[in-house]
Amino acid sequence: MKQKEDSLSVLASGGQGRRPILTGAVRRVLDSERLSPPPIWLMRQAGRYLPEYRAVRAKAGSFLDLCFSPELASEVTLQPVERFGLDAAILFSDILVVPHALGRRVAFVEGEGPRLDPIDATGIVALDMAGFAERTAPVMETVSRVRDSLGPRVSLIGFCGAPWTVATYMVAGKSTSDQFPARTLAAASPAAFQQLIDTLVEASAAYLVAQLRAGADVVQIFDSWAGVLGPDEFQRWSIAPTARIVALVRGAVRAARIIGFPKGVQFGLERYVRETGVDGVSLDWTVPLDMARDRLQSLVAVQGNLDPAVLAAGGAGLDQAVDRILAELANGRFIFNLGHGIVPETPIPHVEQVIARVRRQA
Repeated sequence: MKQKEDSLSVLASGGQGRRPILTGAVRRVLDSERLSPPPIWLMRQAGRYLPEYRAVRAKAGSFLDLCFSPELASEVTLQPVERFGLDAAILFSDILVVPHALGRRVAFVEGEGPRLDPIDATGIVALDMAGFAERTAPVMETVSRVRDSLGPRVSLIGFCGAPWTVATYMVAGKSTSDQFPARTLAAASPAAFQQLIDTLVEASAAYLVAQLRAGADVVQIFDSWAGVLGPDEFQRWSIAPTARIVALVRGAVRAARIIGFPKGVQFGLERYVRETGVDGVSLDWTVPLDMARDRLQSLVAVQGNLDPAVLAAGGAGLDQAVDRILAELANGRFIFNLGHGIVPETPIPHVEQVIARVRRQA
């Protein structure tokens, strides 16, 4: 345990002192304020729907080259804030930076997505934190650069993938429709799978702390595949590891504000919120708004949950969907967002339409 605590503190320090906690609107909502209009940012807001992003992506080389170039990653992180005046920038990176920094091979194949060498019990035992800080140093430089470029009004959000979700890619070597390979390994070899989760908890906590010390004032934990887990497995592989990350991060940065996003769990959301200790919960588009209002908003800030397909479609239906969300959730602690990331075919005018509609709330 002492060795793990030492690795966390060394990575978190990153050779930099603490930055002051800022007071952007997203951060203020997580600090228990209710704002009108609510702040707005959009998951995957820096991406292929923007021509300026495509131009930078074309000169970057590989996707990972873009993630590990502080100059280029800073540029694309800032692009949607500069274009739309959003209330937060979210670090441009990827959840698979963590297994890459743990020494696993990670690549992104155009049109196919991530590819990793599938990990087995032998590979799990070989994982360690040696070199993790050095491999993630470019990401911390990106965070620092972006924070220096943002005014205090705009929150900077760092992130990581939740251990369960990252583990699913490490076990299968790619994304699958139901993450059957990871579910099988967890059932057949729970001790080995627990060791993988434990390593990812340690690495993820250290990674988030380092981002906070580099300049992020909010972090989000993406558990994109939580919805494929059964109730007991959701407790063991999603809730418990996230709670440990939250405790480790708060132990190192007491004022840290943390958003959880367990996609697809619907009626497990209240248990997740109560047991993980997050400050906010992000909702996918399948979550009933009245449930979010009545069961969650008294506990934490809520974020979401416009369907990315509705955003892509636009028109009067988009206005109506925005208005429904605002009517149900804007009277409490609320951050407007999507229920998942922007899809590449989304027209820019539709994004502008949403932002204008939300800001008419005041």
